[in-house]
Amino acid sequence: MQIDFTHKQAAHCENGVVSNLMRHNGFEVSEPMVFGIGSGLLFSYLPFLKVNYAPVFTYRAMPGLIFNRFAKRVGIKVKREKFKNPAEAKARLDANLEKDNPVGLQVGVYSLPYFPEEYRFHFNAHNMVVYGREGDTYLISDPVMESVTTLTAKELEKVRFAKGAFAPKGHMYYPISFPETLELDKAIMKGIKQTSRDMMAPVPIVGVKAMRWVASNIRKWPNKIGPKKANHYLGQIVRMQEEIGTGGGGFRYIYAAFLQESSRVLNNESLSELSQEMTEIGDLWRDFALDASRIYKNRSAQSDGYNHIAEQLEAIADREATFFKALKKSV
Repeated sequence: MQIDFTHKQAAHCENGVVSNLMRHNGFEVSEPMVFGIGSGLLFSYLPFLKVNYAPVFTYRAMPGLIFNRFAKRVGIKVKREKFKNPAEAKARLDANLEKDNPVGLQVGVYSLPYFPEEYRFHFNAHNMVVYGREGDTYLISDPVMESVTTLTAKELEKVRFAKGAFAPKGHMYYPISFPETLELDKAIMKGIKQTSRDMMAPVPIVGVKAMRWVASNIRKWPNKIGPKKANHYLGQIVRMQEEIGTGGGGFRYIYAAFLQESSRVLNNESLSELSQEMTEIGDLWRDFALDASRIYKNRSAQSDGYNHIAEQLEAIADREATFFKALKKSV
C-alpha cells in the first residue's frame, strides 16, 4: 500500500508537510508562502513552561497554527483528529492510507530512530507525512530529511503518543476540500498584518517585548541562578533557535523568501526591499547564537560575555521593531 507521493525536503517540518500535501493535491505552494500566509514567524518567551529543565523560547507560532491559518486564508478545509487509544489511531491512519490519502502527523522527536542522537530532545511538535504501509512498516516523508524513510508500527506508535509538553496524542491531519484556485493576494496581506501585530504585541511574553525581557534576564542569570544553570538556559535559547526546527535565523530567512515571493504576487517593490532587511536580521540572529554558544561551551573571549550577548539581543529587538512597523505600513 504505497501512495504516489513526492517527497521534497524543506527547512522546517510543518511548512514542509503543508507544502508537500498541497503539491500532492495539485497546488504548487512554496514552503515560504505557507509560512508567511500562516503567520508562522514569532518570538515568545515562556518562563513558566519548562522543556529539558529550562524555559521555552520559541521562534514560531504554536504547532498547528501555521496550517490552520494558511488553510483558512486560502479557503482549504482541514480535518484534525486526536486519540486516546493507540489502536484507534492506527486504524484511522490505515483507513486513510487505503483511500490513497497521505496524512500529516504530529510526533515526538526523542524516539525517532532516524534522527541523529544529538538532535533527539523531548520535543513533541515535530511533523511528518505518512504516505504508505508495507506490512508492519510505515513509509515516512519527513520534510527535514533529505530522502524518505520508514518506521515500524511500534516505533510510529511510540512517537505519536510521546509524553510531556505538547503531547501529540496521536494527532493526525489532512486537507479535505479545496477551492478551484488559490487567491493568494488577500491571504498574503492577512498573513503579513497578523505577523506584524504579533511581533509588536504589548505583552511581555511575545514579540519584540519578549526579546527585550530575555535580554534583561540574560544579564541577571549568572548571579541569580548560578553559572551552571545560566549556561543551561543559554544553551536552551540556542538549541531552540538553531537545532529544534529552524529557529531564529532560519525562520527569518524563510520569511525573507516569503516577502520576496510576495513582492512579485502583489507587485509591491517595498516588500522586496524589506526582504533584504529581514535577511540581514537573520544574520544577526545567527551571530547571536554563535556568541552565546561560545559562552556556554566556555569558549568565549568576552570577559563580560552575558552582557555582550544581551546587548546583541537588544539590538536585534530594535531592528525587528523598526522592521515590523515598516512592514505593516507597506501593505
